[in-house]
Amino acid sequence: MSNITKISTIASISPFTLNKVAGYSLFAFLQKRIIDLTIGGSLLICCSPVMLYVIYRIKKESKGPILFKQSRIGLNGEPFYCYKFRSMHIQRENTTYYTQDHDPRIFPFGLLMRKMRIDELPQLWNVIKGEMHLVGPRAEWDILVHEYQKEIHGYHNRHNVRPGITGLAQVLYPYGRGVKDARKKLKYDLIYINKWSLGLELKIIWKTIKIVLAKKGV
Repeated sequence: MSNITKISTIASISPFTLNKVAGYSLFAFLQKRIIDLTIGGSLLICCSPVMLYVIYRIKKESKGPILFKQSRIGLNGEPFYCYKFRSMHIQRENTTYYTQDHDPRIFPFGLLMRKMRIDELPQLWNVIKGEMHLVGPRAEWDILVHEYQKEIHGYHNRHNVRPGITGLAQVLYPYGRGVKDARKKLKYDLIYINKWSLGLELKIIWKTIKIVLAKKGV
């Protein structure tokens, strides 16, 4: 049984304690940073042709800026601007907190970008800058974080580390909406932080690649 499968089983059958949720050790952080710079930098270079094509398609299908910028919560609860390729029509953005099934705000190529996670490629720049990791808890919108912290005990513990483009919760739990799903995903985030290892990091990256190639989205 793989580490990810074991963690999924633990999370599904066991209550998770919020005590002693600390950040990474210095050695763990250095390992993660090396992965961020080597894999993240390589992806940024290799994906540059894809990113140029994305820019062309966004301009063709929807008027407005190429990038979508939003305030997200990072390390120690500090806000930062997270960048994504815009996948929604500009006049319809921010009308609701959560993306809905068959959401009319999303233009056709935007739907494909979301399904394959291409819209998140600009976040590689956030990774290079040191605001995010490749792997970690999802970077949430500051407005939602304020809501979740009121409703979910211990939610702030996920901010003991930098957020990630992908993570344990993203590969093991489906896209969620609202406090109930956020509470369940928090369990995976905190288990990931406490049980971090280089092997787990690489397995999450590999599982993310397989999900993206299968066009399942995360």
